[in-house]
Amino acid sequence: MHHKTIIEPFRIKSVEAIKFTTREDRVAALADAGHNVFRLHAEDVLIDLLTDSGTGAMSARQWGALMQGDESYAGSRSFYRFRDVVQELTGFEHIIPTHQGRAAERILFHTQVHEGQIVPNNNHFDTTRANIEIERAEARDLVIAEGRVPAAIHPFKGNIDLDALERLLVEDRDRGGTVVPLVMVTITNNSGGGQPVSLENLRGVRRLCDAYRKPFFLDACRFAENAYFIKLREEGQGHRPPREIAREVFRLADGCTMSAKKDGLANIGGFLAMNDGRWAEAARNLLILTEGFPTYGGLAGYDLEAIARGLEEVVEEPYLKYRIRSTAYLADKLIARGVPIIQPAGGHAIYLDARALLPHIPPARYPGIALANALYVEGGVRGVEIGTVMFGLRPDGTEVPPAMDLVRLAIPRRVYTQSHIDYVAEVVLAVAAAAAALGGYRIVSAPPVLRHFTAVFEPAA
Repeated sequence: MHHKTIIEPFRIKSVEAIKFTTREDRVAALADAGHNVFRLHAEDVLIDLLTDSGTGAMSARQWGALMQGDESYAGSRSFYRFRDVVQELTGFEHIIPTHQGRAAERILFHTQVHEGQIVPNNNHFDTTRANIEIERAEARDLVIAEGRVPAAIHPFKGNIDLDALERLLVEDRDRGGTVVPLVMVTITNNSGGGQPVSLENLRGVRRLCDAYRKPFFLDACRFAENAYFIKLREEGQGHRPPREIAREVFRLADGCTMSAKKDGLANIGGFLAMNDGRWAEAARNLLILTEGFPTYGGLAGYDLEAIARGLEEVVEEPYLKYRIRSTAYLADKLIARGVPIIQPAGGHAIYLDARALLPHIPPARYPGIALANALYVEGGVRGVEIGTVMFGLRPDGTEVPPAMDLVRLAIPRRVYTQSHIDYVAEVVLAVAAAAAALGGYRIVSAPPVLRHFTAVFEPAA
């Protein structure tokens, strides 16, 4: 018997109360936070969709695994269980734990990327880009054309443009192989709407990297969601279990960075993995200096246990079916009412097209900030701007609007119920109905790097 309703593949054993506020409370809280939702107190947020990173609910088996953590400084059994799970999944020889994904990025790029070089990707996300640019190198986005257009419909809008990548690799060859230290692909493509990358595209990257002798790394934060999209959308893949697809994807690459706060289903942690022993030695040397001993890497033993169990659970098909469908559920409700979003729906989030919804606010007045703030004031829903504030600032201090101004509503894993999502849809629709009345913002103060986290804004005149 087949039923249409897809239910959560879990039961709820513990709950946490959430705080209700009035509109007046939220207006005051936002002003105190410098009109930046990152600076809000979390207890003043009703539905928190700021990020899916580290905000998910762990399973009973993960909580049980925490009790088995071995906190030995060096050589703990928790590390070896973690290492074995990651190796079995990815096939990589060297597994280096870190406290989260950006630490893995920093170690990889600081040891292998130098001034003037170019790191290609489909789209770099914020910390990935920043960790490349701080080395005075260029993070170059080469996503396919459809990935730069919110309204375009393509099953794999996260694909990297293979022709553009080959042109860059030809340029590198002509300059003696010194331009491109490695090729990277982000799965799923967070900056571009949580869009997946096809197996065919990844195989194409592998062929180019072999032909031009370049290492191929994955930003694998949401590898399981990407694997499930391959199963759903790519011809000839529908019969394969997500775990099998994920294992093939990893084996196409030479290494990866990973934030286990996403598809590791954990609240903290990550890893850097690779096959090159010389690169791994350099990475471990820097790890010891900045993170910790190579068998804990800034994590407690119980964190390593939770990640190991999470990596086993995340590729289970009932979980992925629920995960992808619950995100699409919100997208369907918004599309039916004409709200402009990136289509098709991504895996971990809905991306509202702030530039299309607020055409009267130019990118220099940050329509994404205006929309994110309005969602909070209207209903206590916190999302995040992914647009000119996050990606518009260039290393030389100039500001160039990116291709899109978006607001991401990232759905934490196993946290909110269908009624929570129904409420989010109501809030979005209410804000969309009053969009013409919203105004833009200007920056009062901001740091030179990753400014979106701490910038202070004020309404623009």
